[in-house]
Amino acid sequence: MKMLSPRKARLERRTTGSTNRWRFSKEPFSKEPFSGDLLVLSQKCKALSIDFDEALKNPDRLFISQIQKFFSENFKNKPIQTGEADVILECLGFKWELHQPQLFQSETLTRLYLAALTRDTMSPLQELEKLLRVQSPEKTKERAPVKKIIISLKINDPLVTNAAFATALKNLYMNEVEINEEEVLGVLASAHILQFSSLFQRCVSVMTDVLSPSTIKNFYMAGCKYKEEQLTIACQKWLEMNLVPLVGKQIHLRKIPQDLLHKVLKSPRLFTFSEFHLLKTILLWVFLQLNNKIHAIPIYETVLTFFNSFSKDYCFLDRDVGQSLMPLFLCLHLYSITRGKDLEELRHINIFPESWMVRVAANHYHALENGGDMAHLKDFTTQAMRFGLLFKQEYTTHSEMIAVYGFFFEIKGIKHDTTSYSFYMQRIKHTDPELPAVVWEDGPINLRAERVVKYEIRAQTLVNGKWQEFRTRQITQKFGFVKPSCKSHALKIQTVGIPIYASFAFIFPVS
Repeated sequence: MKMLSPRKARLERRTTGSTNRWRFSKEPFSKEPFSGDLLVLSQKCKALSIDFDEALKNPDRLFISQIQKFFSENFKNKPIQTGEADVILECLGFKWELHQPQLFQSETLTRLYLAALTRDTMSPLQELEKLLRVQSPEKTKERAPVKKIIISLKINDPLVTNAAFATALKNLYMNEVEINEEEVLGVLASAHILQFSSLFQRCVSVMTDVLSPSTIKNFYMAGCKYKEEQLTIACQKWLEMNLVPLVGKQIHLRKIPQDLLHKVLKSPRLFTFSEFHLLKTILLWVFLQLNNKIHAIPIYETVLTFFNSFSKDYCFLDRDVGQSLMPLFLCLHLYSITRGKDLEELRHINIFPESWMVRVAANHYHALENGGDMAHLKDFTTQAMRFGLLFKQEYTTHSEMIAVYGFFFEIKGIKHDTTSYSFYMQRIKHTDPELPAVVWEDGPINLRAERVVKYEIRAQTLVNGKWQEFRTRQITQKFGFVKPSCKSHALKIQTVGIPIYASFAFIFPVS
């Protein structure tokens, strides 16, 4: 008869009191093998702020995080060590002297140090326990010296400079080391290499605070490279507001990556003074991509001359050079360009396929024939006509006049006190003395007493590195010539942010 094999003891989960929760071992450095208990592993990951999937793929990550947590808790607010270093880090052609409690803030250095500490021993756990006893903050007697260990780190990231890496290491010892705009990219890259999470997030915070036309490209590319979504989103939101009023007037426009530009153009938060302003910005970006030797912003006539130099046999977007740029131009609301002079200019430079221009002209014709009804616009969110006001510090009131299919409107912002503002739109009669002649000359005039308008008003401003957004709901209202029917609902906001980017979106529904 075959002997029955003894039954293996079933793994049991440790319990704490009447609960079934995992708790830290008294020996933070105990490297117990993963028992297969997923609930225990999940609870450990939550306690150590580690991604559960990452722990399954790399169990050593859990062990290293235990050690880092031990040092961060037990040596918090303790005096910085100034004695002889415990570790020599060889990196970038230099030797850097480091102490253990500070070194363990970096996951990369922790891994290198523990590997070096246990490399030449048959009992790695005993070495780690010895480390714990030597470094224990509860010991009252003078600590025995620990053997000095040399570790090496190779860095291939071109963003990491000697100065930036030195700043990153300095942050192991000091919490308030200043990080300036010039070196923040290098410090971010160094923090990523070192897996120094607190410093990495400080760099991200600094970068979002100093976004500008000159930094937007490099910061966005860094966010993509290091998979830092917070940074890439901050870059996108900043560019949504500043593409037309700020970046579009500087040579830095050339550096904007096409994928970022495309995201911005598709965003419903995009700010522009008008659709034609946005079109001119895109044309300028394309011009700068195709003319690398230009180092200053050209006048608009130069851009027009360049596009007009192509053969008239094919439009620009039908050419090989224009095919890859088609997604950018598809984001435009071309039917929002209603001024005859602007439409004639578009036909003259031959950017768009003839079918596009015919469709735009046909839509304009049908709208004019039907009292302004925009039957071709089906989705308000993606198709509404859009205009904008940039309300600056020096303004108490600011307004612009717009004309669409013979209807005239004033979009207006008012500052009531230091933190109180309101934004609204109102219908203006063509005989109103405040209506500039340039708004209505060479264009139609519609005398309908009432015009149904569906509109939304949005205001955005930056406060302490975060965007505040205010908006009305989508409102449908009949606009007449006299108060109160001539005035829209007002968007009233309270903010300390400045400037304020106020956007007005509307369509004329079929009535």
